[in-house]
Amino acid sequence: MAYRRTDNVEAHLADNRKRILAAARSLVSEGGWPEAQISHVAAVAGVATGTVYRYFPSKAELFVEVLSTVSQREVDVLDVIAGGAESPQQRLHDAVTAFVRRAMRNRRLAYALIAEPCDPEIDQARLRYRHAISEQIVRIVGDGQASGAFRADLDARVVATVIVGGFMEGLIGPLSPLNADFGSPPHHSGAVRTLAEDIADLCCAAVAPRRGKVSLLVPTVATRGRSR
Repeated sequence: MAYRRTDNVEAHLADNRKRILAAARSLVSEGGWPEAQISHVAAVAGVATGTVYRYFPSKAELFVEVLSTVSQREVDVLDVIAGGAESPQQRLHDAVTAFVRRAMRNRRLAYALIAEPCDPEIDQARLRYRHAISEQIVRIVGDGQASGAFRADLDARVVATVIVGGFMEGLIGPLSPLNADFGSPPHHSGAVRTLAEDIADLCCAAVAPRRGKVSLLVPTVATRGRSR
């Protein structure tokens, strides 16, 4: 007769896994990837080091799971915004501000997920979720192009890639552990709100319809000579 795990055993195993992931996330939130050593994770989770390896054969696999869990939540938030009934401009603005504000709620964790040097496996997971985030922006940009709200002469996927790269790059400085500008309320909340609005405004401006081409006049040698 084949052995079958009881419901209690399954629940215990699932609980251990959740505790390990929660411990790893907590440690990354405190000190980034270097803080989440397997021995530290085991101690915080209240399990033996060998138990951690039972669920996650390597530290990289544990880290990828942490990144995937947190990143999927951000994708889900953007998915709701992208499918909303608001105008494309409002949805794009809301998507960017939501991402920025949520990242700034836990700066150390967000910095680890977005910018901190890491193992190749983690970096590959980053790229997968950046692509998933870009797909949500593609939806919004496509709607805006179809309605005439956004420039239609640009490839929506290129636009989304630039926008996502832009708001993530714009967050690196504010998220950095060395940045003290966002450290203490109440200034913190106002500064985050301004940061989110500024980044979102710039992203929206990138796809706004042209109101007329600007001609750049480059003076010739003769022209420069006459102006003297």
